[in-house]
Amino acid sequence: MYAYAATQAQAVAQGFLMKINEAILFPLITFMMAIALLVFLYGAFEYVKGATNDGDREKGRRHLLYGTIGMLVMLSAVSILYIAASTFELEQELDDATEGTYLG
Repeated sequence: MYAYAATQAQAVAQGFLMKINEAILFPLITFMMAIALLVFLYGAFEYVKGATNDGDREKGRRHLLYGTIGMLVMLSAVSILYIAASTFELEQELDDATEGTYLG
């Protein structure tokens, strides 16, 4: 009886985590990664456009740095998510959620 309750509780917890991943985490991480990439590209544009002006080059360099840091933070978030999924044995569900084939 206790084994069944533990299995059922684990299934409920896995379903809850997968719904959170599918509805909130993956779209949020994707959106923030896109913003970081846009900041990086904008910084590259500013850096090249302001090649003759030291102030503009410095501003572009800062945007390049902020975009790179943002992308590294998002990569770290995805890595932590995969580590947590492997800890709780949710690898298949995580792969299904990222591919959009999870039927929960």
